[in-house]
Amino acid sequence: MVDAANDFRKRMKRISKKHARLEHGYVAVVSKDGLIITKPKRKGGSFPLRILLTLIVCFVGFKVLLISHLGPEGYAQRVDVLHNGSVLEEGGAWLLQADPVSLVIADGIRKLTL
Repeated sequence: MVDAANDFRKRMKRISKKHARLEHGYVAVVSKDGLIITKPKRKGGSFPLRILLTLIVCFVGFKVLLISHLGPEGYAQRVDVLHNGSVLEEGGAWLLQADPVSLVIADGIRKLTL
């Protein structure tokens, strides 16, 4: 009788663990014998690619707004000031240097607002 109770507890523990994993989503798979089995969804990659892409788009958008507001010459002057600063400022100047895509988009925005 004790063995049956222990077996029951082990089975209930195993089922509870499986249900906890299935709470975050599952996929139904048909096994070789035709039985439908639910398996937990696999977690996405460990690196959040969507967040990285969003940050890059926001950063380029920030550069575009600065270039369109200050003009290409004014923006270049401010980036040159950063080039003459500390190592951290030089790194910022390298990141903020005007790229062709930002210049084209900023020029389009300037034409729209004038």
